[in-house]
Amino acid sequence: MKSTQEIARIIAEAAAAKKALDITVLDIRDVSILADYFVICSGSSSTQVKSIADEIKKRMREIGYVLDHVEGYKEEKWILLDYLDVVVHVFHAREREFYNLEKLWGDARVLAF
Repeated sequence: MKSTQEIARIIAEAAAAKKALDITVLDIRDVSILADYFVICSGSSSTQVKSIADEIKKRMREIGYVLDHVEGYKEEKWILLDYLDVVVHVFHAREREFYNLEKLWGDARVLAF
């Protein structure tokens, strides 16, 4: 079984494989009970946003992790992939700027990726 930090890294690498922009991994263990990590990234088009999410889902399936919940897949502007301990936010660049999760979760520790 992989640690949640390893899972967050695998997700970030999957996003990078699809040329995701501004990949950020937040350690939210000390500030929330929602999850251990958020992985936040963005794409420059709806097609890229969906492609990033699809690659993450594929990689996670390959290592045996089941997606618990998904939101926003049809809209392709903010796709949330919930793997329970690691929650992934794949944004279209405009939505990411608007919602600014990094500021909202400003007390979280940012991990190097």
